[in-house]
Amino acid sequence: MGKLTLYHGSQAVIESPQYGLGKSYNDYGRGFYCTEHIELAKEWACTEDKNGFANRYEIETDGLKILNLSDDEYTVLNWLAILLVNRRGRVHTPVAALGIKYLTENFLPDYGKADLIVGYRADDSYFSFVRSFVMNSISLAQLGRAMRLGKLGEQYVLKSPKAFEALRFMDYTTAENYMYYAKKKARDDAARSAFYKELENGDINGIFMRDIIREEMKPDDPRLR
Repeated sequence: MGKLTLYHGSQAVIESPQYGLGKSYNDYGRGFYCTEHIELAKEWACTEDKNGFANRYEIETDGLKILNLSDDEYTVLNWLAILLVNRRGRVHTPVAALGIKYLTENFLPDYGKADLIVGYRADDSYFSFVRSFVMNSISLAQLGRAMRLGKLGEQYVLKSPKAFEALRFMDYTTAENYMYYAKKKARDDAARSAFYKELENGDINGIFMRDIIREEMKPDDPRLR
């Protein structure tokens, strides 16, 4: 990857990000979450009544161990397995319980050794799409389409001391909450609306969570591509 420019949306200017901070129940566990897109960082930074900051950094990726979940060797189920380990919520059905167990046992990459993870972003509303899949309510194809509805793009997560040492603070831009909180809400509302329309269409011939368990599908199964 070489040198990358990344942005981190926050309520504060963060000149020296610290390893070991952050919430353990974020998408990829504890880490420093960034994006290549300043406009998304501004949306993440703002609350309904407070402005935020898009902190800009440069990171030298040469020498870092990078897990890129967009690489051809991975599917959305690999990302899903990581998400379910870190953001596991209440299980409502037996199929969901079996699905979580099956995915984490068969599709979980060895992400603990990565310095930097690149993959989908799923905020709280998008995690509801994931729950629908695990509960056998939507197909794998529908899940893939749902995750693209909000155009959240990829996120970059610094996971190791080595990654933090490679990061350099550049500057920051103020994000006005009246503008960017509204953009974030509009993005979320549009995605939810499109998702409910997707549900109405159904997917009779699609692959569902129950199929993956019953047929013991593994990551190299061509049906999952």
